[in-house]
Amino acid sequence: MQSFHRTRIIGTLVLALSLPAVAADLPTASPQSQGLSPTRLARIRDVIQSEINADRMPGAVVLVARKGAVVHSDIVGFQDKDAGKPLKRDTIFRAYSMTKPIVSVMTMMLVEEGRLQLTDPVSKFFPAMAKMEVMTNPAEANSARVPAARPITVHDLLRHTSGLTYAEFTRSAAVKAAYQEAGLFSTEVPSKWITLTSQQQIEAFSKAPLLSQPGSTWEYSLSTDLLGRVLEAVSNKPLSVLLDERLIQPLGMKDTSFVVPASKVARLAEPLKIDPTTGGPMMVMLDVTRATGNDSGGAGMSTTADDYLRFCQMLLNGGTLDGKRYLSRTTVALMTSDHLGPKVATPVQPGEVLMGVQGYTFGLGFMVRQGPGIAGVHGSEGDFAWGGLGGTFFWVDPKEQLIGIMMAQTPGAVRQQYRRMIKTLVYQALD
Repeated sequence: MQSFHRTRIIGTLVLALSLPAVAADLPTASPQSQGLSPTRLARIRDVIQSEINADRMPGAVVLVARKGAVVHSDIVGFQDKDAGKPLKRDTIFRAYSMTKPIVSVMTMMLVEEGRLQLTDPVSKFFPAMAKMEVMTNPAEANSARVPAARPITVHDLLRHTSGLTYAEFTRSAAVKAAYQEAGLFSTEVPSKWITLTSQQQIEAFSKAPLLSQPGSTWEYSLSTDLLGRVLEAVSNKPLSVLLDERLIQPLGMKDTSFVVPASKVARLAEPLKIDPTTGGPMMVMLDVTRATGNDSGGAGMSTTADDYLRFCQMLLNGGTLDGKRYLSRTTVALMTSDHLGPKVATPVQPGEVLMGVQGYTFGLGFMVRQGPGIAGVHGSEGDFAWGGLGGTFFWVDPKEQLIGIMMAQTPGAVRQQYRRMIKTLVYQALD
């Protein structure tokens, strides 16, 4: 880990000397020129303002881009409502699981370079994970365990079919107990898995039982955190340095990082103190102002709306931005295809996790819409999306050449409602 630390410092210095200070912003265009109604887009501000007035959200930054240009931006409400601090376009938000798509793209960049394959077993990098065990009935207090029928693969980590889970969200007391024993969960330390060093995390993963046989079931999980450890093993660099060197800085995502530096802390958004759904205290959010035990590939980054828009535009462009190629168009197509199929069980579908709707499968780092119907929200077949526990959300619609970004710090259950809300408000404005 000391060598990782030195690499992090050296990598940061090299980037600072070699990269332009500011990337070019995406162009802007009038809504009418790109086929949207400005009158209908104005509904976005009205609806968000009504939520702020009702003390259900502090504020939101909304960006809409179509055909490569920003056609709408709304900055409504407060960065910190209790402090009376207004929201700004460059406000920084805890991305939580919107870290996952970034790590997934980095993974596929290394796949394209031949440095790993989707079919590689995780035990190739971490021998301690060669003999994983599976709980036969997680609902039982003392569930029996059997050997995994096959190893967990990189593919499993990308599509969340590894058999891992989040102990914080499961209803199984047996799973919580097993993850606590392994060191991945604690009733006293929020997000215990992020406090561990990379090596400690691998040791904990090797001890934790799986909920299902690898490849058999879609279960939203710590898979992308384990994937981050794989990328560190392949690159011999901390995940933060790898992402900075290869993706974050080259894309011009100047405010995206695992640790918000002291010079930018004043721009960090905060949630309401009271959860509008429960009436109780809001959940304690991650402290992104200091380094954690590891760079969490599943939840650790903070970002801005404009930074994440650049990432999304690269994907919508088929892997390129500002003349630089990050992925081939064939890889982007692969990532945004169905990777579950009829053989992978989905007790809870990806769309149900993110927005409370059905109709979505999962690709490699994103959920993907399967058709024009079924989902109780607007969209197109093939649009892909994900969000974060803190309330952030994005989607990319290749058919409509459309990107939507909503940055808010609404970590309660109400975030599903807001994701459905913003999709509807954007699509109803299409002419």
